[in-house]
Amino acid sequence: MSGPGKNENKKNEKDVREYDSKGKGLESMAPLVRSVEETPDPIPTTVTGTIPTWINGSFLRNGPGKFEFGKDSYNHWFDGMSMMNRFHICDGNVTYSSRFLRSDSYVSNLEKNRIVVSEFGTLAMPDPCKNIFARFFSRFQIPKSTDNANVNFVKYKGDYYVSTETNYIRRVDPQSLETKEKVEWSKYIAVNSATAHPHYDRDGSTYNMGNSYGRNGFFYNIIRVPPPEAQAAAKDSENLSGAEVICSIPASEPRKPSYYHSFVMSENYIVFIEQPVKLDMLKFLLYRIQGKGFHNVMTWQPQCETIFHLVNRHTGKSEVKYRAAPMFTLHQINAFEDNGFLVMDMCCGDNGEVIADFTLENLRRASGEDMDKFYNSLCRNLPRRYVLPLSVDEQTPLDQNLVTLDNYKATAKKTEEGEVYMTHEELHDDELLQYGGLEFPQINYDQYNGRPYRYFYSCGFGHVFADSLLKMDVHTKELKVWRYPGLYPSEPVFVASPNAIEEDDGVVLSVIITPRKEKSTFLLVLNAKTFTELGRAEVPVNIPYGTHGVFNIMG
Repeated sequence: MSGPGKNENKKNEKDVREYDSKGKGLESMAPLVRSVEETPDPIPTTVTGTIPTWINGSFLRNGPGKFEFGKDSYNHWFDGMSMMNRFHICDGNVTYSSRFLRSDSYVSNLEKNRIVVSEFGTLAMPDPCKNIFARFFSRFQIPKSTDNANVNFVKYKGDYYVSTETNYIRRVDPQSLETKEKVEWSKYIAVNSATAHPHYDRDGSTYNMGNSYGRNGFFYNIIRVPPPEAQAAAKDSENLSGAEVICSIPASEPRKPSYYHSFVMSENYIVFIEQPVKLDMLKFLLYRIQGKGFHNVMTWQPQCETIFHLVNRHTGKSEVKYRAAPMFTLHQINAFEDNGFLVMDMCCGDNGEVIADFTLENLRRASGEDMDKFYNSLCRNLPRRYVLPLSVDEQTPLDQNLVTLDNYKATAKKTEEGEVYMTHEELHDDELLQYGGLEFPQINYDQYNGRPYRYFYSCGFGHVFADSLLKMDVHTKELKVWRYPGLYPSEPVFVASPNAIEEDDGVVLSVIITPRKEKSTFLLVLNAKTFTELGRAEVPVNIPYGTHGVFNIMG
């Protein structure tokens, strides 16, 4: 299938509208969430169009790829075993390989031929070979955290790891995709988990967030891992040694701390968003006894406000609480400082129950009315902008808009000492609504993260999974779109062209899943400026829908 020409995006949109208006209903997503086989040895792909010869490196993707062991099946999409995918691009050619992460969870499940390690939405059942008393008392044991790192590829001290949201990450070889050692955060720093979305400073440091809890309460911790050169001579330079907590933020409700998936970092600040998606600690203690998955511990509590904690990442101080109406966010777009204000853009929704809804039962619904009903029940995430005044003190007046910057519609008012209430600006026009909202935002990260920027790239969600790729101009709110019926793109990743001068001078990479056709998934390469197709590389194997990835210029 050849790529569209320069003027075909409008035609694509018209085709999709006509397809949707025929009343057939949304097609089933079952082919996107099925188990597949790994392809450990690189295989060639079929290239159509042109892959620019200056792209040299590996596009690495992670995500769930195995959902059954023996007669046992997982309940939730997040539970599937990590499958790592590599598209190696060199001189206009592309090869593909994949491997399952040899996590302890994967190996144990494979050896027993059943699910023996609990995941996010699936509780491992007691060994049927044990006697009734042993099975009963096993319900009262706190389950070990999984090392099934199926969310993202991340870097610490120059090494690649795969990560999820537990206390474990696994180092991997980005070329062979071989699994290396398991690294436990708590051996280096007092945290019980960490996000799969760290931020990278230009000095080589990596920042992340992790939880800690004990007699003194529940804390959200901001972590800094030093650059690789800081301990280049150390034997353990490839691990997390030297990590430090630069700020600990007490939970507003110690017994119901907030769930978070990522955070925001500008050149001088980190913002942690304490949102009304809560982890009920009482339910956490009981969920295994009740035979329920961990996702049942999470509850959406819209009676609670959203709290933004602004932390100076050089001093570790957090002095003002910024409050806003209840909202739900998974991924932030960017943040930057502008004349005494921090401007923060993120993907937001008004209902945080969506995470628990992504069960395999829901995702595998038949096409038509049943799938339509599920899709229509989901929250639509849209881009929003908040503006935080950085100088708030005793002299700051009450109940007046502190946002004095031109062209910003967001507001911020001091309501009492140490607290500011904010309203957001919608960072889109009505045109976006026809694409169902957006998620998986990406920018020209290396040059513009934490700095003023103009463009971001994302997936449009006109279906349960993404069915379009979007480019948004945050100055004009103009959209550019790549969309075809029956094609489901992954998170877009920007790769800058050599000697790039303009922000969008480069390409956007995305893996396109094709449920209507077997073994025809392809790597799509778009011109980032025009958002038109340059080329694609078709893979002769099935690939499941993934989560996140990176481009590794070293190959």
